[in-house]
Amino acid sequence: MRRKGFLKYLVVWLALAGSVGAVWLFGGEGKPSQPQTPMVRLDPTGEPEEMEVHAPVSSKAEELAGVWVPYMSLETKEHTREAFEANFKSIADSAKEKGLNALFVHVRPFSDALYPSKLYPWSHILTGTQGKDPGFDPLKFMVEYTHGLGLEFHAWINPLRVSTDKTPGELSGQIAELRESEPYYFMEWQGALYLDPAYPYVRTLIAKGAGEIAEKYPVDGIHFDDYFYPAGDESLDAEAYGLHVETVSEPLELQEWRTANISAMVSEVYSRVKAARPEVQFGISPQGNIENDLGMGAEVKAWCALPGYVDYICPQVYYSFENQGLNYTEALEDWQGLYKREGLKLYIGLALYKAGDSAQGEAWAGGDVISRQIEAARDLPCNGVVLYSSAFLETEQTAVEMKNAVETLAGVEEK
Repeated sequence: MRRKGFLKYLVVWLALAGSVGAVWLFGGEGKPSQPQTPMVRLDPTGEPEEMEVHAPVSSKAEELAGVWVPYMSLETKEHTREAFEANFKSIADSAKEKGLNALFVHVRPFSDALYPSKLYPWSHILTGTQGKDPGFDPLKFMVEYTHGLGLEFHAWINPLRVSTDKTPGELSGQIAELRESEPYYFMEWQGALYLDPAYPYVRTLIAKGAGEIAEKYPVDGIHFDDYFYPAGDESLDAEAYGLHVETVSEPLELQEWRTANISAMVSEVYSRVKAARPEVQFGISPQGNIENDLGMGAEVKAWCALPGYVDYICPQVYYSFENQGLNYTEALEDWQGLYKREGLKLYIGLALYKAGDSAQGEAWAGGDVISRQIEAARDLPCNGVVLYSSAFLETEQTAVEMKNAVETLAGVEEK
């Protein structure tokens, strides 16, 4: 088993190191400029070490039970400090009451920040206008309050998303200036705007932002969701890919090139987070379908197998037990089947928002779907679960589901 595990590791390492090393980069870390003479990125990891193939070991005492707190749940109609803090307290208090022990909170949803940043403008969800100073530090308050309850705080970042067709209404500050001066750093798709990870300036901007949080705040983790390349269409980043093709003797295929760009970004984020605060965990929550992840440029197989990328992986397994195509049990087996480096933690993301919703069909009815999914995840085994989202902790739709889930998380057998 040991020899077999090492060979799997070596094959993955060589494949990823080759593709990432072949990525030609444009620009640099300093002031943005037009594409210059391309450079080759260094391999993102050191020499592979021999290790055992094994699954993460979990116990109820060490099990993570988290909930995502999206930006929509943080915004208040009043847009005042008092309203923001009262709203967050209610979210955190509810999580604590239900036996959860970790919050994954949106702190950079649209290349903007819920904290004073040297790199990103203030988020519009604080005042209604991107770039407007709310007069206090929301992240400082949230971390302190969460830790005061004995819960972990993970800072959730959308790495590439800048805007949708309507949100935020208008860009401001550093991102608006970058959009004006260096438009090629951005990708447009169906009315939405994204940063293009083909450029080292963009990757470094994202990595510096993660490091900035880890350095300034005692967060327990930095967390990415599944927003990578928004589509597979060739027009999305045609200019950057064209430069790659023109300047390399043996260019990568488009999908392999995109995957290398994302992996280079993830590697740099990991390095900067660890440099800022070594104990902070960096993890990613990709889609539950591994093939879909690969199509978005997310090389989850390599991230799980190799050091220097993530400390944990938390796939969004938002499927019912009866889902056609890929059901919950099959998805769990897919993630269990991945080769994982020693020490990697596996959490399972669960779709609380679907539970009890008649529009989702009978597969999500009955009041015990989430509870049964928690039990199935434990049997995997894994290191814990994360629920989406905090908006459904206290709703009529999920009342029965949450009651049963709380009992399951606490290890209480139903009488």
